[in-house]
Amino acid sequence: MRAGAALIDRAAISGRILVAGADRRTYLQGLLTNDIEALAAGTGLYSAMLNAQGRMLADMRVLELGDEILLDVPREVTTAIRDHLDRFVFSEDVQVADVSEARTEIGVYGPRATDVLVASGAERAAASKLFESIRARVAGVDALVVRSDEPGVLGYDVIADAVGSGTIRAGLERAGASPATAADVEAVRIESGRPRFGIDMDLDTIPLEAGLEDRAISRTKGCYVGQEVIVRVIDRGHGRVARRLVGLTFAADAPIPAAGARIAAGDREVGRITSSVWSPSLARPIALGYVHRDHTAAGTEVDVSGAAGVVRDLPFTR
Repeated sequence: MRAGAALIDRAAISGRILVAGADRRTYLQGLLTNDIEALAAGTGLYSAMLNAQGRMLADMRVLELGDEILLDVPREVTTAIRDHLDRFVFSEDVQVADVSEARTEIGVYGPRATDVLVASGAERAAASKLFESIRARVAGVDALVVRSDEPGVLGYDVIADAVGSGTIRAGLERAGASPATAADVEAVRIESGRPRFGIDMDLDTIPLEAGLEDRAISRTKGCYVGQEVIVRVIDRGHGRVARRLVGLTFAADAPIPAAGARIAAGDREVGRITSSVWSPSLARPIALGYVHRDHTAAGTEVDVSGAAGVVRDLPFTR
């Protein structure tokens, strides 16, 4: 993932929801935090779905395919998001379907990902921009190729009918991609400072706490569910939230902190660890966690279960 081209089983991580109908963009515009109506065919963006209190129901990638929109959502909340979307369809020309089982998703990520895709038959992949999707044949199978940085490094997701998954995977491996383990993906994700829904974000998270405001929130679009809370925090509170997601590094010989471990400053608890890993790139344990806003400055020293930690800006590897 850092030096070559890695295959990632994205179907195990994400679910896929198809939103069709003439009103699909205006319908989603009122439910998601980013500017869906600005999308043209073949483009996409990153967004979040909130409840009325401004808390996250999910984050997602939104792809406008020209005749339908594909939502790439966390696997564990796919059914809940599908049901939520379907529940709010009244007179709109909108149809919602969970296509997670019918369509496979294979990621190829790393600096050689483009070379691998071109070698497997997707010649136009090299021209694509972030979130752009193109129709291509990969290893002889019709597929949608999406430019993405989902795990924290640039690459592509290949989305196709599930029956073609074995052929696509074999073709990508022949072209030079190597399978990545779940541990590999998690290490790069945390090194890259990418929060994951269900681990670093949940139903109590405000997107601003997780640092998603630049990626997921449009300041110029019309109303959406939860907007009042977001605007109040940004405009009246100057973006100040009670806690923020930060990175933490530890000495090379320190233990890897457990998820949920207490973060303390002196004798005061100031936060909790959400995810952690041994970092191959930094050769030391690193973690993501939420800390009180008074302790978010880079260089702040904290204690995590008896180990000395230092707050770092994200991503760690920049």
